[in-house]
Amino acid sequence: MAKYTKMAEGVLKDVGGLENIKFVEHCATRLRIHYYFKNKVDVEAVKKEDKVVGVVEKSGQIQIIIGPEVNDAYNDFLDVSGFNPNQTENVTSEVEDEPEEKNFMYYLNLFGNKCAAIFMPIIPAMITGGLILAIKNLLVNYFGFTDDSGTAQLLLNIFTAGFSFFPVWIGYSFAKSLRMEPIMGGFLGAVLYVCSDAEGLDFLGITVPTVTYASSVLPVILGVGVMYFVDKGLKKIIPEMFIYFLKPILTMVIVTPITLIILGPIGTELSNAVGYGIQSVMSVAGWIAMPILSALYPYMVMLGLDKAFTPIMAQSIAEIGYDPFNMVMGLVSNLCIGGSALAVAFHLKDKGQKGMISSFGVTALCGVTEPAFYGSLIMRPKCLIGTAIGAITAGLIAGVFGLKNYVVGGCPGLLSFFYFLSPDGSTGNIILYLVVSAVAIIVSFVATTVILKKTDSSGK
Repeated sequence: MAKYTKMAEGVLKDVGGLENIKFVEHCATRLRIHYYFKNKVDVEAVKKEDKVVGVVEKSGQIQIIIGPEVNDAYNDFLDVSGFNPNQTENVTSEVEDEPEEKNFMYYLNLFGNKCAAIFMPIIPAMITGGLILAIKNLLVNYFGFTDDSGTAQLLLNIFTAGFSFFPVWIGYSFAKSLRMEPIMGGFLGAVLYVCSDAEGLDFLGITVPTVTYASSVLPVILGVGVMYFVDKGLKKIIPEMFIYFLKPILTMVIVTPITLIILGPIGTELSNAVGYGIQSVMSVAGWIAMPILSALYPYMVMLGLDKAFTPIMAQSIAEIGYDPFNMVMGLVSNLCIGGSALAVAFHLKDKGQKGMISSFGVTALCGVTEPAFYGSLIMRPKCLIGTAIGAITAGLIAGVFGLKNYVVGGCPGLLSFFYFLSPDGSTGNIILYLVVSAVAIIVSFVATTVILKKTDSSGK
């Protein structure tokens, strides 16, 4: 029996069986099961299943928090359930029995889920590429390697392979999330990459602007968005016998010029504006914004909104050379969650619970917070006050002194140390990183410990 077989069997029963499953996917820590009928899903039973850390309910889906081994849980669930992840969606003639009210939270959740679906599949490449670049900078600045040495060039090429092809990775994952043929989204991304900085192009006499698309994010998202509607329209008018070869050709003939002539340049200008806008805001009001954002970050993660900041970070680093916003607030927040979880573990008497929550805390310090947040803090709401105190304190220091991240990556925590090394070899930023990290962990740990002791003494 595989590690997550028992969990998969229980969850399959709790969500109403295979016939109630519309789609199954996962992110870095959560198994996401989209369902047809909400009244067939027993959320409380799911929470009690083996190896389930927590559960988040979203629009039309249940997100089961597993932790870093979620990919193993996903594969075991597919084996147990027999669900085919390559089908567009499970076949059913029924409609959802409880249509959700389409209010602000509905669209907010929809936005967060879509951002997660686009960016989570490419996070491993981002983390790897970012760390490789950081290691290259470390070797050049402190270990005597030169920028033109073979080792430095190889490491730089690995980084470039991960980030220059952003349009391809994002196009593929976005198309997949829209239940289209993923290769078509990747194909459009590849077209953008090939046409990057190209001069003298035109389509039927209409000039194609010269734009840099390598490492870009927004242009391919806009292009695949248009492709989705073109794809749906062509399905309705092309006879089935011709659809296999005719639909892809017509799709690219329609979408490519629209993307290259209109959407690509617009998306690039918007991305540039975002990068410089963040720089302006953080330079003027970073000391106010950073502590607030750091305290709110866990709830952004809960809603999936943290993934929406990934393209902002990438664009900021591409345009101004650093990120003063996304990685910094994530670092402060994650370390504070880890500090608070360790305080909870330190406070507990039960050795089993103490060991489990300690592991959650260490994992959070390394950048993966959901086991700690859902497995130790959210059921102790007062402890989240300690987390917020640590985040505001450390966030204020980061904002006032301008902590910066120089590499696009994910999972901000102690393991992202290299991301804060300045490319020019100066040590000021990394010293600030160490100070902010120490303050985040210590203040959140102490504040949470005090809160727990006061809670015990008051009997509440």
